[in-house]
Amino acid sequence: MAEIARLSTREPDFDARLARLTAFDAAQDETVDRTVAEILAAVKSRGDAAVLEYTARFDGVTARTLAELELPRESLVRARDALPAAQREALEQAAERVRRYHEKQLAQSWQYTEADGTVLGQKVTALDRVGLYVPGGKAAYPSSVLMNALPAKVAGVAELVMVVPTPRGEKNALVMAAAAIAGVDRVYTIGGAQAVGALAYGTGTIAQVDKIVGPGNAYVAAAKRRVFGVVGIDMVAGPSEILVICDGSVDPDWIAMDLFSQAEHDEVAQAILICPDAAYIEAVATSIARLLPQMPRREVIAASLETRGALIAVASLEEACTIANRIAPEHLELAVAEPEKLVDRIRHAGAIFMGGYSSEAIGDYCAGPNHVLPTSRSARFSSPLGVYDFQKRSSLIQVSEAGAQTLGRIAATLAEGEGLQAHARSAGYRLRRP
Repeated sequence: MAEIARLSTREPDFDARLARLTAFDAAQDETVDRTVAEILAAVKSRGDAAVLEYTARFDGVTARTLAELELPRESLVRARDALPAAQREALEQAAERVRRYHEKQLAQSWQYTEADGTVLGQKVTALDRVGLYVPGGKAAYPSSVLMNALPAKVAGVAELVMVVPTPRGEKNALVMAAAAIAGVDRVYTIGGAQAVGALAYGTGTIAQVDKIVGPGNAYVAAAKRRVFGVVGIDMVAGPSEILVICDGSVDPDWIAMDLFSQAEHDEVAQAILICPDAAYIEAVATSIARLLPQMPRREVIAASLETRGALIAVASLEEACTIANRIAPEHLELAVAEPEKLVDRIRHAGAIFMGGYSSEAIGDYCAGPNHVLPTSRSARFSSPLGVYDFQKRSSLIQVSEAGAQTLGRIAATLAEGEGLQAHARSAGYRLRRP
């Protein structure tokens, strides 16, 4: 039985306990960071050769050229076609739902003309080339391929380059099939910090990308931090999180399993239940005790619940929402009879699952919205991955001759106030002379 913390807002030390519970030390491991710095420097200076050396050392995969580690499109299609019918259908249905949802996010260019003929606007364009990192080997995350690749394709990204390690040559058929279904353009069987470096700096074989997205281990995360600025990145994600607000109307077994669904990711994942009904909290605790021994990853779940999990008693659902906003969780389930009455109270959450049938697990795979979400309280200022992450905006400014007479004077006056005489004269040159 996992010993999960019990908290109550009626306790005088509640705020301090909640702060300790939700704190997460995201400090980088110095050894990891030093190793990553060395790898990135080598890839930057020696390109293909360095990537090949690290791939042989870390993955046990040798090749004479980096081109040999590219998977042809035909192999991806074969992997898709060889899937059992049920798996292929599930992947294709999930892909269609994700694509359809993200098509609604497309931003459009716009402009308007002022009375004096000056035209102002915004031009929206897709990124040219994006790199997608996908964990490889025994870890199979085809859903990650769909969630990262499809918004990029919907945005109109011209080339999507996927990197996926294949330790000892082990390729995952589901990942390859997902790449085919999502329309990934190129796939290289490389991973780790060396793959991030290849995408960020470019090599003789791999062209530099504009942005790198996708999850990875501590070395991948450290590498993404270091190359940010050279290229864009999606985010550096922390541990998985779920917060469930309950009113007692949902089967406690369902809620226990929802908590497990995040706790099974790793020992530092966080699963929290908030409820005003003390008897229901006890019912969920009973379900946790009964169901946990049945779980294949019970040791991981137990460790997660013991170190970062909690059952929190509150005075009301309104108070539950206030606490949820403080926590700003990655996933928030409103497992209540009338979720519509609470959703407007929620200001900070990566994804909000409304009602007892809206399990977080459905969102991970096939609901449609993206499962790449802000963690570690960053939902206070960040959003889910979407089409907008693969589009950029350019301002359009076409000042008419008449407009220059007004705007030029304003600009020259402000520039002189800032002591920037070239600015003032540049604007002033456009003014009509008496």
